[in-house]
Amino acid sequence: MQTKLLTKRFETPNSRSIETYLADGGYTGLRKALTTMQPAEVIEEVKKSSLRGRGGAGFPTGMKWGFVPVNSPKPKYVVCNADESEPGTCKDRELMEKDPHQLVEGLLIAAYALLSRQVFIYIRGEYWYLIAILEQAIAEARAQGFVGKSICGTDFDCEIVVHPGAGAYICGEETALLNSLEGYRGHPRIKPPFPAVAGLYGCPTVVNNVETFCAVPHIVVNGGDWYRGLGTEKSGGTKIFSVSGHVNRPGNYEVRMGYPLKQLIEEDCGGIRGGRKLKAVIPGGSSVPIMTAEEVEQATLDYEGMVKAGSMLGSGGVIVMDETTDIFMTTYNLIHFYNHESCGWCTPCREGTDWLLKLFKKIARGEGTTADLDTIKRLCPNIEGRSHCPLGDAAVWPITSAMKKFPEDFLKHVKPVAAPAAA
Repeated sequence: MQTKLLTKRFETPNSRSIETYLADGGYTGLRKALTTMQPAEVIEEVKKSSLRGRGGAGFPTGMKWGFVPVNSPKPKYVVCNADESEPGTCKDRELMEKDPHQLVEGLLIAAYALLSRQVFIYIRGEYWYLIAILEQAIAEARAQGFVGKSICGTDFDCEIVVHPGAGAYICGEETALLNSLEGYRGHPRIKPPFPAVAGLYGCPTVVNNVETFCAVPHIVVNGGDWYRGLGTEKSGGTKIFSVSGHVNRPGNYEVRMGYPLKQLIEEDCGGIRGGRKLKAVIPGGSSVPIMTAEEVEQATLDYEGMVKAGSMLGSGGVIVMDETTDIFMTTYNLIHFYNHESCGWCTPCREGTDWLLKLFKKIARGEGTTADLDTIKRLCPNIEGRSHCPLGDAAVWPITSAMKKFPEDFLKHVKPVAAPAAA
C-alpha cells in the first residue's frame, strides 16, 4: 500500500500551479524556516529525519549539509541534481512535471539552511520539456515573493537558475555535474576535496537529488522525528520506486522505507505479467547487483535491508524480469550502455568496459567459449574500485552478480573448452 507524501498531488487537477500548491499548504515550510528557525536548526531537523540522498548513494542528507563551513568567506551554492539518467529510474521526471513547486520550496529551504543565495537546477538534456515547467514555477514563486529579494519579507535573498545538460550519464555523478555546470567537459573530479568544501567555482556546495529536496518541506513542517517515523531508524521517510519490466502495473510507487519488495511487486504492481514466475529483480537502477526470486522473498526496501538481501537500494529503479528472461542478454544490454556512457577519462573504465563489450558481443554471436567467461571474471575485479569515479563499479556489479547467480544463462551461450593437458 502506498504512502503518498511527495506524490500526493499527482492526481490533483492543475497540480503544477502555485495556486494548487498554496491551497494545499505549500510554502508553509519555507515561511516557518525563515521566520521561526535558525539555519542550524533546519539542518538539525534534517539530521533527525534520517533522510538519505535519493539519487543512489544514500548518504545522510543532514550530515552532508553539516559539512559546509558556516563562516566561509566564499559564496555558497545549492545544486539540484536533476540529471536522472539511471536506466529504470523515472521518479524525478514526474516530481518536476507534476509538482515543481515542491522542489522549488525544498531548494529554497536548503539555501536558507546553508546561507546560500544562488541555486542551480542541473537538468538532464533529454528533459527539455521540463525546463519550461520549472521556469514557469520559478516565475510564479517570484511573483508571490518566494524567489528573489527579501523572501517572505525577511532579509533572505535567493535566485534559482535552470541549467540543462547535454545528455551525458556521467554528469549524474556530482563532481562531473559541477564541471559541466562550470562549462567544462563532464569529467569527475578526484575527492577530496569534497563539494561541501570546494565545489562549484571552488566554493562550498551541496549537491542533492530532486527527490531529496522534495522531502525537505515536509520535514520542516512536521519535524524530523515525524519523518523518520515513516520509515526505519536509519532510513527515514518514504521513497519513490520506479517499477518497470514484467509487471501488470508498471509506474512510480511511493512507499515507506522498509516496505517489503515482494509486496510492492505482487500487490501494488499487480504481480507478474501473464501469470508467469518471477526470475530476477534489479532493485535500484541498473548499476546495482541483480537479485534472484529467492532473495526477493525477504528483501525490504531500505538501505540496510537491501544490502542484507545482497543488493543495494540505489536510485529506486526496480526492473522486474520473469522466467522467460535471458539474463545474459539483459547483462549484455547493460554493458553496452556503460561502455557507451564512459567518459573515457581513466584507463580501467575506458579500456575495461570496451573489452567487456567485445567479449559479450563475441558470445552473443555464438563464437564464445567458457574461456571467454573466465576472461570476463578476471576483467571485472580490475575495473571495480580502480576507476576514477563509481561508473566502473556500476558497470561490473551487474555482470559479476548475474554470472554468480544465473550461471546457466551464460553457459548456454558458450562452447566448453577442454582443460589443458597436464605436463
